[in-house]
Amino acid sequence: MASYSNRQVILVSRPENIPVATDFEIVTTILPKISQGKVIIRNIYLSVEPAMKGWVSATGNYAEPVALNSVMKSFATGVVIESCHSDYVIGDLVTGLFGWQEYALVDANIIERKITNHPLPISTSLGVAGINGMTAYFGLLNIGKPTPGETVVVSTAAGSVGSCAGQIAKLKGCTTVGITGGQKKVGLCKNLYQFDQVIDYKSDSLENSLTKACPKGVDIYFDNTGGEISDAVIQKLNVGGRIIVCGTASVASWNPPPIGPRIERQILVKRAHMEGFLIFDHKERYAEALLALTKWVSTGSIKYREDILYGINNAPGSIAAIYRGQNLGKLLIKLNEEEEILLSVI
Repeated sequence: MASYSNRQVILVSRPENIPVATDFEIVTTILPKISQGKVIIRNIYLSVEPAMKGWVSATGNYAEPVALNSVMKSFATGVVIESCHSDYVIGDLVTGLFGWQEYALVDANIIERKITNHPLPISTSLGVAGINGMTAYFGLLNIGKPTPGETVVVSTAAGSVGSCAGQIAKLKGCTTVGITGGQKKVGLCKNLYQFDQVIDYKSDSLENSLTKACPKGVDIYFDNTGGEISDAVIQKLNVGGRIIVCGTASVASWNPPPIGPRIERQILVKRAHMEGFLIFDHKERYAEALLALTKWVSTGSIKYREDILYGINNAPGSIAAIYRGQNLGKLLIKLNEEEEILLSVI
């Protein structure tokens, strides 16, 4: 069996706020030998998520924080190059939490799924036809329960989750209002993702813009930001409104917790429903979501955009880049050309 020199991105310091490049270090190790029940994956794409800020934070989250001096947790897509498990053979394309590294030696049971009979580029398995698309799908449909004619507001509307949520809402016959920052992202939301109205929170008066964009009020709010944006949207809720709490991207730190308008009275007066959402609670229905998303994307009903950085050296600073708003589309780190890898292992 071959020996693999493996470059890995290691978390070396616990960030107080948004992780920056100096919180990480790239090291080179030798991958251990494979053993029974395990597979070796050569990663092709690494994902960059806003949620990674929470994954490395010492503040309580839905999972244990990434340990110091360990590989940065991330979703990745790659190809099996060695296998000691009967469910996987050399050449299988797979996706899962393989980490920011060039190779991953993993227990087969942590593989999320094989990518088979896929009409879309394999990069989409980390975005619109993967964890981000499924987050939009289940969050909007399970909690939001949109019906034709309702008004749906989405924050971070140009992001990989927000853009998909807005387009699914359109498919369900809703009026869609996107909130984003900067003219490039406004244009993306209008021209590619086809939001009915787009608000630039960096230059527009949020309260006035929401009043104009939502003359009938807000029925569903897909909340990816928290903070002042969410405070403003919640004030426009209709009776029976639904709030999907998917992310808190606008909050740099939870220590101490941010202070803002209290939402309890508005929830009471409007008899609204507010629910937190994690995609990991819906694993048993992934196949359903992927079938629908793949159909919508391949027929052009849902559009997407990817922003790709090349090489593992770009990984350490990529989370901070998201929070600076530098990416236009799903941010990925591409390590290798998939065609070359597949030819070399099959």
